[in-house]
Amino acid sequence: MHTVAVLALDQVIPFDLSTPIEVFTRTRLPDGRPGYQIRICAERPEIDAGAFTLRAPWGLEGLKGADTIIVPGTATLAAPLAPAVRDALRAAAEEGTRIASICSGTFPLAATGLLDGLRATTHWAAAGRLATAYPDVTVDPDVLYVDNGQVLTSAGAAAGLDLCLHMIRSDYGSAVAAHAARLSVMPLEREGGQAQFIVHDYVPVPQGSALEPLLTWLQDNLGRDLSLADIASRAGTSTRTLIRRFREQTGTTPLQWLHRARIRQAQHLLETTSHSVERIADQVGFGSPTAFRDRFKRTTGVSPNTYRRTFS
Repeated sequence: MHTVAVLALDQVIPFDLSTPIEVFTRTRLPDGRPGYQIRICAERPEIDAGAFTLRAPWGLEGLKGADTIIVPGTATLAAPLAPAVRDALRAAAEEGTRIASICSGTFPLAATGLLDGLRATTHWAAAGRLATAYPDVTVDPDVLYVDNGQVLTSAGAAAGLDLCLHMIRSDYGSAVAAHAARLSVMPLEREGGQAQFIVHDYVPVPQGSALEPLLTWLQDNLGRDLSLADIASRAGTSTRTLIRRFREQTGTTPLQWLHRARIRQAQHLLETTSHSVERIADQVGFGSPTAFRDRFKRTTGVSPNTYRRTFS
């Protein structure tokens, strides 16, 4: 039987902790036998889990001999990793143990050095912080999970369930994983990645800045066919000066800002109206439905229709 050790660190997020426990304990093989046994391990006798205090039956010794170790997310991203935890995870990796993180569990996993040189993900809201704190890790904020073979990482909340189902499929095949997915009322594979859950807002600028009136005008005229020359004319400046000012105050270009504002408005319309995709494409200023679908999928990772089914 495959042994999964779930490591509860201080300030563990209860949702992230419970996801692998529930999914793996419910997994059954074709003959009815359980596919996994679970060990709940902790770095100390008592762990603060926010709403409650956790007393785990296993200490760090429970990581030894496990086939898989899962590191759930914690509420304290900047918390230093205890040397004993770091050493235990590194020792397990040297023994060939599969190690996976859920949500912000990528942070303690990255602190071990086991993600150096690898691609990884975490909750999209913490991706920038992860990339800054661990520059040797290639952070991909748009995917639900990343499988590097021995080391795996997942995005926030429900993406941990996606990762667990992925590991079940790797261990026992699609039939067993599909049964586990049905018990979790979850598709075995979800379309798209984290990008569909991100509100692609335009970059804010300080109130009273020179660009504020122009950005307000752009927001009110998203449906118009606007060129860079049109925007520069409205601003009363040259295109070169316009681009420079945008770079200085928003960190992006006028047309990139406009595309992001249009996609944001399209997300709102897909969520709140029954307008056709073709009508929404026209409302937010795309020249054709095809161009809109292409830009929307490149930005969010899913098609407009899939986004609407998910969020309307």
